[in-house]
Amino acid sequence: MIVSKNPVIRCIGALVFDPRGRLLLVKRANEPGRGQWSLPGGRVEQGEGDHSAVRREVFEETGLDVTVGDLVGRIERPAPRGTYEILDYSCRSTEWEISPGDDAADAMWADGATFATLDRNGALTEGLAEVLASWDCLPRNE
Repeated sequence: MIVSKNPVIRCIGALVFDPRGRLLLVKRANEPGRGQWSLPGGRVEQGEGDHSAVRREVFEETGLDVTVGDLVGRIERPAPRGTYEILDYSCRSTEWEISPGDDAADAMWADGATFATLDRNGALTEGLAEVLASWDCLPRNE
C-alpha cells in the first residue's frame, strides 16, 4: 500500500444567510486561523457524509439547525500534514439566534459593511473574501 506524504483532509463549510442577507460567521477558537472569522465548518469524520458533517459542524459551532443544499464551491488550503479540501455548501435555517460553542470563540450575522470591515482589518481567514466574491456569495448591506 502506498501512503501519500501529503494526504487530503476532507472538510466542509456552510454558507448560511439570514432573511436580511447577512452571512453567518464564526470566530475560530483553534488553529488553523485561531482568532479569525470564517464560515462554520470543519473536518468530515470517518464514515460521515458531507451533509451530515455540515449539519453537525453548524450546530456545534452556532447552535443552529440547518438544511443543507447545493455545493457552492470547492477550495484547497495547505494543512500542516497535507492539504485541506474544503467543500462549501449552501444552507438554510429557520432559526436566527446563534449560540457559539465547540471550537467557535464567537459567532455573528455579518452584513456587507461588517464583512468589508473585517476584511480590511485582516480579521477574516485567508482568502475568504476573495473566494466568496468569486462565488457571488458576499453578504448584503442592510
